[in-house]
Amino acid sequence: IVPFLLATNFIIIIFTIERFVSLAKAKGKGNINKFVVKVRGLLGGKDIASAKEACDTQRGSLANVVLAGLTKYEHMDADSEMNKEQKIETLKKELEEATALELPMLSKNLVILSTCASIATLIGLIGTVLGMIKSFAAMAGGTPDTAQLATGISEALINTALGIFASTIAIIFFNLFSTKVDQLTHSMDEASFTIVQDFTASHK
Repeated sequence: IVPFLLATNFIIIIFTIERFVSLAKAKGKGNINKFVVKVRGLLGGKDIASAKEACDTQRGSLANVVLAGLTKYEHMDADSEMNKEQKIETLKKELEEATALELPMLSKNLVILSTCASIATLIGLIGTVLGMIKSFAAMAGGTPDTAQLATGISEALINTALGIFASTIAIIFFNLFSTKVDQLTHSMDEASFTIVQDFTASHK
């Protein structure tokens, strides 16, 4: 049982590092809130080119969504065939598709952490039960075998500790990463809303 628990801890550590690296890349450079404010200001001044340059500087998932929206914004601005409602719907669709492309990468491997959190507790519980069985077996012969009794109790406690440790770490980082993903998703929605609202307000 102990090797399984150690392997679970190792898996949690590996995917925790992977999520830290991936979400750092997805966040891009600089503060995402300041980036959204900057894009909003540039859109207000009709400086689409500078807004796209800001996306190239920021990078990350949010910048990718904003860049896709700004590119479609320019296309819709130059389009003379569609009416205003059609342009707005096309712009919304482009932003939704760009967001949908980024979301799987943001939430990737989080299910592994949540699964490990559950499995570690169960494996630890199984190890605890097996250790206690050994302990009771040591007392079953009339004269307790103190060495076997101590070994069984020790095994039970080690499995309990490893299971609880792995589960705790997995839950903490799962919640941490989920919060980061929610923040990025909210920023994408906010930026998308800003682009659509600006387009709506500037086209009569």
